[in-house]
Amino acid sequence: MNHVEEMLEKASDICIANGSRLTDKRRQVLSILLNSKAAISAYEVIEHFQKAFEESLAPMSAYRILKFLEQEHLVHRINISNKYVACAHIGKEHSHELPHFLFCEVCQRVEELNEKRQQNEQLRSLIEQTGYTLASSQIELSCICSACQSSTG
Repeated sequence: MNHVEEMLEKASDICIANGSRLTDKRRQVLSILLNSKAAISAYEVIEHFQKAFEESLAPMSAYRILKFLEQEHLVHRINISNKYVACAHIGKEHSHELPHFLFCEVCQRVEELNEKRQQNEQLRSLIEQTGYTLASSQIELSCICSACQSSTG
């Protein structure tokens, strides 16, 4: 079993444990994101779906599926770019309380960091001490990855 198939099986188990189902279309959309090297938009998901499965996927269906996968913590929406990426920790012990992402502005690649619960609690405490309220449930840092740095340098 390859890595993507293994992740899809774990995702299916997560859905069952949460009382939901990873339907065929949801599985297909998740497989597109798992195979993607970079974050992709909903419309790019639709294009990849058409090519991979020779079937159309309506925009509303794509957004509904992506929302479902996001609620199940199987994908993340990257707000900086309004694109989606598969969770890097499917089936692993991992907190989705305050995920951290490094987003390459050049190639759109995303790296999900394995943050520590204690660090999140300290950060939340610091935010509260300043009188602010956290408005987003994730941290996104706009960066340039090492591959893009070396290709432009």
